Formats: sequence, structure tokens, C-alpha cells
Amino acid sequence: MIALQPVPIVRYYLFWLALVGFTGCLPSKPAPKGDKSRDNDLAFRPTDLSFRRPNPAAKSGSDTGVAPSAGVHFHPPAPRPDRALLTQPFTDHFDAATLSSDWRPTSPVWRVDNGRLCGRGAHNHPVWLQRRIPKNARITFTAESDSVEGDLKVEIWGDGQSEAKSVSYTNATSYLFILGGWKNHFHVLARVDEHAPDRLERRVSEAATDPRDRPVLPGVKYRFAIERTDGRTVRWTVDGAEMAKLTDPMPLAGQGHEYLGFNDWEVRACFDDLNIVPLPD
Repeated sequence: MIALQPVPIVRYYLFWLALVGFTGCLPSKPAPKGDKSRDNDLAFRPTDLSFRRPNPAAKSGSDTGVAPSAGVHFHPPAPRPDRALLTQPFTDHFDAATLSSDWRPTSPVWRVDNGRLCGRGAHNHPVWLQRRIPKNARITFTAESDSVEGDLKVEIWGDGQSEAKSVSYTNATSYLFILGGWKNHFHVLARVDEHAPDRLERRVSEAATDPRDRPVLPGVKYRFAIERTDGRTVRWTVDGAEMAKLTDPMPLAGQGHEYLGFNDWEVRACFDDLNIVPLPD
């Protein structure tokens, strides 16, 4: 009979020391402004080992509850050649059974569902309105998340075709308005780069006394209003409360900055009752 050799104490000690050191390196807080190093554009830091990158080959369909991976083997329709500048109010209540030709999705996940424009797992591949928005305008709509992670996002005064080219959305062309982003840790107004250190943000807390600092609740409709009246100051309100105001010395306006896009990362987000009112210069 071959006698089993005991495991040396020092080897046992080194094994547990290495294991503790590995788990201790895992970050557990939301990514701060300017952090583009995380595995997705909503840059959260995982608290356990279950975190994985989105799998482009994952099975999709209603039986799995997982949306098709955005942008994989999907060719967006060509931009409409007749994208005239809005001079009269425009509304869309998404009453049709399918998405109208007014919209250009950059992912197959966008669809009309029960009178709302909804998407899940778009991974920063927005659906763009094919109507040009003037420099000064007032835009209102409702937005709803199905998740405790919040994440309601809209882009305004963008180029009407941009979509994420990598895991992080670093090539936006618009102002980005994000309610409950970064797994419901921040409300953000950003210019072009949502990770920028100079973005305007409100830190979310369930204990907040100011309703503007509370998290997005699943199943609740939030009324967004975004307007620019002087060509350079962008004002954002939610349910009548001002979230942020940005005075831009180099305003995003004119060619390349005339479109609205609804966006999403992972949760199911739905939008409805869109109204755009052109305002005088």
C-alpha cells in the first residue's frame, strides 16, 4: 500500500492567502465619473463572481427572456433622404402595430409593444427619430423601466445614426440624459461623453429627502421634459422638478446635431407620448 503524504502546512497557507487576495481585489462600488475601464458602458462594479460580459451568441426570444444581442448581424435601414427640419409640433403615441418609418433603429431589439416604444438589451444601439430638431425646442415624453436597476436614457441633438462601436459608448454625438444610470446610482446629464469628469450628476439614495435624488422605481412612468430656448442652455426636468441645467459655450446644434434617439443598455425600457415643439431662435 502506498502511503499518502500530508500536504505541507506552508502550501495550505499559501493557497488560502492567494484566494483571499483574489476576492479582495474585486471592486464593489459604482464607477466614478471618467471611468471607462469597466466591461460595459453602464460601468458598474460587480460585487460577486457572477458578473459576465454580455454573450453575443446567447439564445434570444421570449422563451428565454433575453433580448437579441444588439447590433449582431443587424443592418440598420438607410437614413431617410427627406428628413426635413421640424417647423410644427410633432407627436408620436406609438399607436401603430409596428415601428413607423419615422424611426431608424440601430438594433433589432426596438419594437412597439402595447402602445409604447420598447427595447431590452440595446447595449447603446439607439432608435433614432428621422425628423430634424431645431436648435431651440421643447421635448417631452414618458419613460418607464421594468427593473430596479433603473437606466432610462435619451439622446438629443445627436447625428441620427451613431451607435456604440465598442463596449463603452465613446462615440456619442449628443447630449445624454440618464435617469437611474449605473445600476440606479446616478442621474446624469452629459455632453457627448457620459463618463466625462465634468458631467452633471445627482447621486441616488433611497433615503434621499429630495425626490430628485431617489432611485428609479420599476413600473413607474416618469415624465421627461428637455428644452433649449436660447441656443446654448439645456434644461432637464423630470415630473416637473429640475434635474440639471447645462449652459454650453460650444452648443451641439446644426448639422450633425439635429436628432433624438431613445437608448438603453440591459433593462427593458419603454417610451411613450413623445411631443416635440420647435421654439423660436
